[in-house]
Amino acid sequence: MILVFSALLFSISSNLDNVVVGMAYGLKKIKIGLLPNLLIAIITSIGTFLSMSIGKYISVFLSKDVANILGSVIIIILGIYFVIASIPNLKRNNLSKSLAVKDVKDMAKYAEESDLDNSGDINIKEAILIAVGLTFNNLGTGVAASITGVNIEFTVVFTFALSILTILFGEYIGNHVLGRFFGKYTPLVSGILFILLGIIEILN
Repeated sequence: MILVFSALLFSISSNLDNVVVGMAYGLKKIKIGLLPNLLIAIITSIGTFLSMSIGKYISVFLSKDVANILGSVIIIILGIYFVIASIPNLKRNNLSKSLAVKDVKDMAKYAEESDLDNSGDINIKEAILIAVGLTFNNLGTGVAASITGVNIEFTVVFTFALSILTILFGEYIGNHVLGRFFGKYTPLVSGILFILLGIIEILN
């Protein structure tokens, strides 16, 4: 049961950026169709699988206790980083170079820029660019999570499903007050969830 919970918690925290992406495109009336959404889910899932495979390979050279503590500490440190990096966005609208710690206002600007042909829809090429950006954000946490023993298979399945659902959810609430509130606090929540996952893995 803990394997499923850890994988789900990691997948949720990793896919919160997708909610912000969906909201930003919703605000700008830029549509993410089914095929681009599926492509984003496939690429982010492949990225998760590869990063976690690297972590699993590294864990072979470590004892179980050392691997668990090392991976957990890295996840907690990354979580703390996300929390700290989100603070300026809570105080004022500072633009961040990283896709990960953006709030919905920053992401709205990113959404306009990523619609390269100004068509109002995200095409395959643009979806690949979005997916690569989201994937790179999760590489470090994927390696660390795998080192601690978070199940790869469960995580990849959850990541694929949640990637699709979170973008759809983000698009749906993008024009609502809830969307703006959620978008502002998503980076903070993501960091807190990573910290919680790290603590759970240490105690497991």
